[in-house]
Amino acid sequence: MCGIVGYFGSKNAADVIISGLEKLEYRGYDSAGIAVNEGNELEIRKFSGRLSVLADDVKENPMKGNLGIGHTRWATHGEPTIVNSHPHFNKDKSIAVVHNGIIENYLDLRKELEQDGVEFLSDTDTEVIPFLIDKYYEGDLLDAVYKAVGRLRGAYALGILHKDHADEMVAVRKDSPLIAGVGEGEFFVASDIPALLNYTRNVYYLDNGEVVHIKGDKIEILNDKKEVVDKKLNKVTWDIEAAEKGGYKFFMEKEIFEQPQGCKDTLERRLDKDGHIVLDDIKMTKEELENLENIYIIACGTAYNAGVLGKTAMQKFMGIPVYTDIASEFRYNDNFVNEHSLVILVSQSGETADTLAVLRDSKEKGARVLAVTNVVGSTIAREADDVFYTWAGTEIAVASTKAYTTQIVSLYMISLNFALKMGKITEEYYFEMIEKMKELPGKIQEVLDNKDEVYEVAKQIVNKEHAFFLGRGIDYSLAMEGSLKLKEVSYIHAEAFAAGELKHGTIALIEEGTPVISLATQQNLFEKMVSNMEEVRARGANVIAIAQRHNKEVEKVSSHTLYIPDSDDLLSPVIAVVPMQLLALMVSDMKGLDVDKPRNLAKSVTVE
Repeated sequence: MCGIVGYFGSKNAADVIISGLEKLEYRGYDSAGIAVNEGNELEIRKFSGRLSVLADDVKENPMKGNLGIGHTRWATHGEPTIVNSHPHFNKDKSIAVVHNGIIENYLDLRKELEQDGVEFLSDTDTEVIPFLIDKYYEGDLLDAVYKAVGRLRGAYALGILHKDHADEMVAVRKDSPLIAGVGEGEFFVASDIPALLNYTRNVYYLDNGEVVHIKGDKIEILNDKKEVVDKKLNKVTWDIEAAEKGGYKFFMEKEIFEQPQGCKDTLERRLDKDGHIVLDDIKMTKEELENLENIYIIACGTAYNAGVLGKTAMQKFMGIPVYTDIASEFRYNDNFVNEHSLVILVSQSGETADTLAVLRDSKEKGARVLAVTNVVGSTIAREADDVFYTWAGTEIAVASTKAYTTQIVSLYMISLNFALKMGKITEEYYFEMIEKMKELPGKIQEVLDNKDEVYEVAKQIVNKEHAFFLGRGIDYSLAMEGSLKLKEVSYIHAEAFAAGELKHGTIALIEEGTPVISLATQQNLFEKMVSNMEEVRARGANVIAIAQRHNKEVEKVSSHTLYIPDSDDLLSPVIAVVPMQLLALMVSDMKGLDVDKPRNLAKSVTVE
């Protein structure tokens, strides 16, 4: 979501902040701004549009100061205009605030402040914050911030400056990601690690309710009672080059091509010398597993689509009821989570607001919570009872690809491990599946090596307004992800349908030339799927099939077939999703769109 960078040290603050914000562009944004303490006043500049507009302005008219905060905004309250951009400030611009999140009670606070004579300039929820701090300010910035934050309800990460405090910054975290960094005689705050890696690898991961107080040559982490917290300073081990394109035109392209390595690392680094799966620090005994009445897999977007496939594997291997739901729906519905439930949360970023809310609700009900995430030290990873990292490596593009395939592999590994402990599968079957999973990286690479075949399909649909994805069983779950990828980055209206439901209404949408991407990777459903493809072809659809290599019969009912290497039906989605990812990438590129940063979307959704 929004990006925050704050700096205090010997360097020019504007240079450090803009450099950091550039590393957060993958999060998605529609405006950018900066505030620098230039002595006895705050210099504030902000622009709608790309960060480059702000960067060019600062380059032409340098800002001088060693203390500052910057922000890239993804609009929630108010249009993406200059006046709605951050930083926001009070009447005399003595206080500046950047904010990621949503203040739920801002209308009540706004009304109260208006009665005090405040005149607001923007439509945002954020603008109440500097005026609220101003209301409580009596010379002590930290004290005023604590009093103001005590009035806020919602999710927020805040960075705060005051013109009369040239060596002081306050930052606050509640339900929105924020970290603090420590360099040589300099301090940082940021919404994500890449913003800091050019300057330091030493970071504090902040917990909910914690406050960063930077003053002079000192940084303190305080709790909600203003008590100093003894925090561990963590060393970031991954390289900033992992966040660069490495010769690829787009991050999304690079990340698609990194999937063989991601899947290999996720699996093979977890195998002991005897070939057994080791689930890191997850210790669930046979008795604990048998005590489970149900399992819930909860996630959003692409992670939810991975969770649906995980559900299939868990039910098949473990023989226990597994339910999947979208986090934003699940938390508000009546559910049956209790002390006999295992709740598995899947989140690429580990910061997804709705998923995090489910985590806390589930723990209150006594459930055990297991997180599957890609980001070490993320909030969901820290707050869950157990965590399993996907080891996909840094994912920058907004549209998730390698996180998705490694999430599937992770969920399958967890399922196999649990099932073997429970005695639900034999060791022979267990090792057989592991050996088949070891073959996935090579089979994904085969698809990538034949990407030109996908390019021919992309040319057929680039100018279409609508596209449909069909599948049965696992393939329907996979069709949902293919549809999501295409609409995310190409803006073509795409929908996924369960092929067996065609005759119940959706076939009415098929007309001459409509692209229908039809997944036929499941042997037990292959003949039925072929019949469904014939149904849409008879009504003029341009049928594009994705099938395992041995199923040549599919050519009789398709105009173009993309073959994937033969595999176990349960594992085929990890391979079959790749041509759909490439298709979305290529169509977006052909249309001249911003592949890595599609409109209106953000990488990490940290608000509800």
